[in-house]
Amino acid sequence: MKKRTLGKTDLEVSAIGLGCMRMSFGDRPTDKKEMIRFLHEAVDRGITFFDTAEVYGPFTNEELVGEALEPYRNKVVIATKFGFKHDPETGPNPRVGLDSRPEQIKRVADASLKRLRVDVIDLFYQHRPDPEVPMEEVAGAVKDLIQAGKVKHFGLSEASADQIRRAHSVQPVTALQSEYSIWWRVIEDEILPTLEELGIGLVPYSPLGRGYLTGKVNEHTTYDRSDIRSHNPRFTPEAVKANRVVVDLLEKIGAKNNATPGQIALAWLLKQKPWIVPIPGSRRLEHLDENIGAVAIPLTAEDSKEIDEAMSQITVIGNRY
Repeated sequence: MKKRTLGKTDLEVSAIGLGCMRMSFGDRPTDKKEMIRFLHEAVDRGITFFDTAEVYGPFTNEELVGEALEPYRNKVVIATKFGFKHDPETGPNPRVGLDSRPEQIKRVADASLKRLRVDVIDLFYQHRPDPEVPMEEVAGAVKDLIQAGKVKHFGLSEASADQIRRAHSVQPVTALQSEYSIWWRVIEDEILPTLEELGIGLVPYSPLGRGYLTGKVNEHTTYDRSDIRSHNPRFTPEAVKANRVVVDLLEKIGAKNNATPGQIALAWLLKQKPWIVPIPGSRRLEHLDENIGAVAIPLTAEDSKEIDEAMSQITVIGNRY
């Protein structure tokens, strides 16, 4: 597995990471032992970058990742997140609201350390900007945690260019996690140039368009009510059918590279910048192997140009949320 460095830091990770959310959160219950074996297989295949959060579960995903990766602690990088209010009964819940108060950040860090079974959190993201807490205070709280030896690197998620600059002025930001893919490119105008200027890495989530860009979804595909795609505007039968033109494009490029549509979508992302590390989620080895295979695809400048020109003429149907 090739490695990449996130920004101007010493944080080196596998060129493809692994989003772990749906291993214990979402539409289909999973067997814990099965997921532990899966995570071990991911490490054996060269994956060294794993993404979780306290809100996934909540808590159970961090516990799963912590237990599974404990034997590989010196070989892997684990990223987790803070930023949601805690419901008294269920814990962190996006429906309850945001909470990035410094005291809350520090409480979350201490709890995540225990669940992840680590002495230090490799990468600690703010899950979403909190309009009630200045970015400078958020960065200052994480800076305190770094100085205390509880956190190594500070990250943001879905932050604006201005928010990134404000946080970075207090504590250098190592990585931004944001949705970015061939069919969601809004961050290219302001955010990507800001990251390049400041030396911050990008970790795209949903790099496969929540599975749509793999070409394995059609207008007859259905989802459990707990799956976010069941109420996502891009996954209505009408949108799925209308957006097929994007998959057709990926299949066309894939035919020239002996690759699947999903592999082309990931290869395109990897080609954008050397400091981009996508984190597709997976729970099956065949999907994991397919994603890993994208790293070796020699996507040419002509391929990228063809994709960009074609996408500029395509209107994607449906909002991302």
